[in-house]
Amino acid sequence: MKDFFRPKDIKLDDIKKACEMAAGTDHPMEVQMCIINEEFRRGFYFISKYRRSVTIFGSARSCNDDIEYEKARRIAKQIVQETGYVVVTGGGPGVMEAANRGAYDGNGISLGINIRIPTEQTTNPWVTDSITFENFFSRKVILAYGSEAYLVFPGGFGTLDELFGVLTLRQTLKISPAPIILIGKKYWDNFMPAFEMLADDGYINRKDLELFKITDDEEEILEIVKNSPERIA
Repeated sequence: MKDFFRPKDIKLDDIKKACEMAAGTDHPMEVQMCIINEEFRRGFYFISKYRRSVTIFGSARSCNDDIEYEKARRIAKQIVQETGYVVVTGGGPGVMEAANRGAYDGNGISLGINIRIPTEQTTNPWVTDSITFENFFSRKVILAYGSEAYLVFPGGFGTLDELFGVLTLRQTLKISPAPIILIGKKYWDNFMPAFEMLADDGYINRKDLELFKITDDEEEILEIVKNSPERIA
């Protein structure tokens, strides 16, 4: 790879231009592979600057007077104040904004791992540092990389995709046993019959149902985060 790729803080548009220069616009697959490689490189460099962290997932569509928004903001603030952990989110609106805002309120480090899409996703004003991705899969890796705990609020397809990705990593022992906490009992209890069916029919082990914890108890959530072991991604 040529030297102009080496700056760690290179912007996404600059990566695309450099990849087109290196591979040629008549080789779109090579350009895309180049972009993906650089996204991973700059993403790992970005997140590796911060040691202990908690990743918070949730809907981009939550409003700031929703219960989930208020709860995410409150919990994130408690986490940074009582543990000093970095709060990591997808950097967008809704629950992501709430968690970043709570971390910011608590004078903590508030990271946004953003994605470039046509709708919904703009970087919220409460991040202290952020990075933007072109591809969802590379962004998901960085969101999951190295966190001591994962907090998952109610959300749509994107949130469920992120949850099942982390659950699969835990199930297959690809990451250390970081706790996965599902917040919003009324919402997540709706999924339990399907999860029970998967276990009953042998598609997952019944022990896999212990990979996550459903709770709305903020003191319990904070204790789980406090007691989570520091892990190597």
